[in-house]
Amino acid sequence: HVFSRPCLVSSSSQEAAFTHGRAERRDGDMHTLGSELPAMFDGMKLAAVATVLYIVVRCLNLKSPTSPPEIINQDTAISRYLHKTCPLLTKEYIPPLLWGKSGHLQTVLYGKMGRVNTPSPCGVRKFLPMQDGATATFDLFEALGDHSTGDDVTMVICPGIGNHSEKNYIRTFVDHSQRQGYRCAVLNHLGALPNVELTSPRIFTYGCTWEYAAMVGYIKRAYPQTLLVAVGFSLGGNIVCKFLGENHANQDRVLCGVSICQGYSALRTQETFVQWDQCRKFYNFVLTDNMKKLILSHRSSLLSMSSSNIGDADLNRLYAATSLIQIDDTIMRKFHSHSSLKEYYEKESCVHYIHKVTVPLLLVNSSDDPLVHQSLLDIPRNLAEKMPNVIFVLTQHGGHLGFFEGAMLFPQPLTWMDKFIVEYTDAICRWEQDQLACRRDTHQSTKVTLSG
Repeated sequence: HVFSRPCLVSSSSQEAAFTHGRAERRDGDMHTLGSELPAMFDGMKLAAVATVLYIVVRCLNLKSPTSPPEIINQDTAISRYLHKTCPLLTKEYIPPLLWGKSGHLQTVLYGKMGRVNTPSPCGVRKFLPMQDGATATFDLFEALGDHSTGDDVTMVICPGIGNHSEKNYIRTFVDHSQRQGYRCAVLNHLGALPNVELTSPRIFTYGCTWEYAAMVGYIKRAYPQTLLVAVGFSLGGNIVCKFLGENHANQDRVLCGVSICQGYSALRTQETFVQWDQCRKFYNFVLTDNMKKLILSHRSSLLSMSSSNIGDADLNRLYAATSLIQIDDTIMRKFHSHSSLKEYYEKESCVHYIHKVTVPLLLVNSSDDPLVHQSLLDIPRNLAEKMPNVIFVLTQHGGHLGFFEGAMLFPQPLTWMDKFIVEYTDAICRWEQDQLACRRDTHQSTKVTLSG
């Protein structure tokens, strides 16, 4: 018998075969993975680029369309005249394409850079002693030519918080106004100039109009024939509107008032500054730090005077302050002896005085201003809807006092704001001249009729 014997394979041979097969499969998988890796990396790169572009588009607001300003006013003879004679009211405002639609960048670039190719207008600094011992200062810049109407017109300008005549945006606006035939007087907020010592134990506040009133009074006395245009930027807009509404006599010889980027109500503004919406809390921190430095730079003056309401304990608490509300409660309200923070805000806000202004009043704000909450814009909107002398202009872009113009990247030296204020003021000057001529003609006609 022949027996068939099975073919026996040793265990070592089986392991070798299994290992070999697994190696082949691994090599195949590695080969497949190796061929897929470039595609995977390309996909990740595309996803990263897409994410960055999305963030850039959202942050820079690139998809936001440009448009003419929104205008709110009653249908009156003067509003119709302004619509016809102010092209910038109906013309599209075009900010720089790559960054100008971001209210944050407009605001930050204005704050850090100021303006492009800033001019250096030559002026004379005036010092005015106040009844409480303070010394108000302002800079006076004469016109560089005749005004288009032939009139003598002076811009009485109040800058933003802690600002003065040497700030770039003020110098740019003054230079442009001078060239259009306007004399300019610029208030230096009390305590804002680094090289001018305080002569009384107080600095400027949100709505104290004493120094501005002193400057206006000086201009009226020094130039009896001049007409006035009251212009305020940010906090300065609050002071100008409050000054005009405090006493009807303050509106004497005032052609018009102009307010740019103010918040109208200090109480409601401070309430919005504790919110993270639009990074407002971050701006609050920056403004707080600036105010602390300004106040502490006058530490010796504030403490050394016997009539001071500020003590060492107040200044020590100032060091720990992280918001404007804390500074206002610790220091600012005490300059005028307000009993509470609420009383201080109520007394300092123009919202309680602005309805008494009867001269033409231009209120300008930007929708993307990160410092002025949208709810605050109901104040000028309601005023313009109810008062025939008020026109409210709301731009889509511009940030806080930015309003840069330009095609792509680099802004123009003059901003939309600079040009618009002068254009509006020119129109008001012509309107008043036309009205004066009409009244003169009517008076002459009446005299002829009576004599006949």
